[in-house]
Amino acid sequence: MIRALYTAASGMSAQQLNLDTIANNLANSATAGFRSRQLQFQDMIYQNLVTPGAAQSAQTVSAGLQVGLGTQPSTTEIIQTQGSFNQTNNPLDLAIQGTGFFQVQTPSGTIAYTRAGNFQLNNQGQLVDVNGNLLIPTITVPSNATSLTITQYGVVNATLPGQTNPAQLGQIQLAIFTNPGGLNSVGNNLFEATYSSGQPALGNPGDTTGAGTLQQGYVENSNVDIVEQFVQMILAQRAYESNSKVATAADLMYQQVNNLIR
Repeated sequence: MIRALYTAASGMSAQQLNLDTIANNLANSATAGFRSRQLQFQDMIYQNLVTPGAAQSAQTVSAGLQVGLGTQPSTTEIIQTQGSFNQTNNPLDLAIQGTGFFQVQTPSGTIAYTRAGNFQLNNQGQLVDVNGNLLIPTITVPSNATSLTITQYGVVNATLPGQTNPAQLGQIQLAIFTNPGGLNSVGNNLFEATYSSGQPALGNPGDTTGAGTLQQGYVENSNVDIVEQFVQMILAQRAYESNSKVATAADLMYQQVNNLIR
């Protein structure tokens, strides 16, 4: 019976972490470019009371008698489905129709990746994200520009006073990963490449890399499905309750054993 207590405790602990993950998803349901996470579980080691394949007689072998010792969280999978688009009509807002990521340079000099395309201009006229991280490659918009257009292929053009033809300011590139689920979330809507994600492949929007195209004047919303998260929350609550009832039942059985000596 002691196994039942620890097994139930492992299930309760796992569901508590599952609820923490769901809470984070719901908290970021309005965060631009947010990618929801889903907790994955795996069973723990088994105690062999009778080893599978052990000889029972000269002609037969045992199918085995094993008792599982509970569950544990294995990974948090990043869900990479496309979020819906919100039209802002802000010429600095960009949404990616595809699987690519924007590249930004953090203050430490490292390159991070994001799906949040709500960009701004810093005091030098450079495109930056909401945290002030530079968009890479760097795009500088002249202060006297009267309009800014960004094509679906990432070409940035500006209309300047006294010029009839727009001036090309630069080319936005996107990064794609072999396994985007292996990216490391570092907060502030940023991801970092890891050994699991692989190194990024860079390309222009709309080219053969499959990174996708850009939509100017739109921001990608969080891909959190609120209804699905509420369903998962109910399931986590019921699983936690079931494991707590197992612990209660094991405690009652211990109580009956202790009463035998009276």
